[in-house]
Amino acid sequence: MTLAFSGELWFWKGPAPWYFVTVPEEQCQELQAVSKIVTYGWGMIPVTVQIGATRWKTSLWPKEGRYLVPVKATVRKAEQLEEGQTVTVQLQPE
Repeated sequence: MTLAFSGELWFWKGPAPWYFVTVPEEQCQELQAVSKIVTYGWGMIPVTVQIGATRWKTSLWPKEGRYLVPVKATVRKAEQLEEGQTVTVQLQPE
């Protein structure tokens, strides 16, 4: 299964700051259908993600019935991404 969607890059200021893109509700329903097969615990889903030309492995974070795609600094720098920017994301559960 490969999912593609667009979403806004947003900043979470916590003890360890992170940038995320929230997976739209429709795609979250598809992910929930496969989550029991692929999750390794805590509802985390391992995925391969691509934004622009950059591809990496990470895990989706469950949050209030949705999933968040963490976007690390190396990806933001490589793709010149800024907070608030709309990005196109492709992801594939592992």
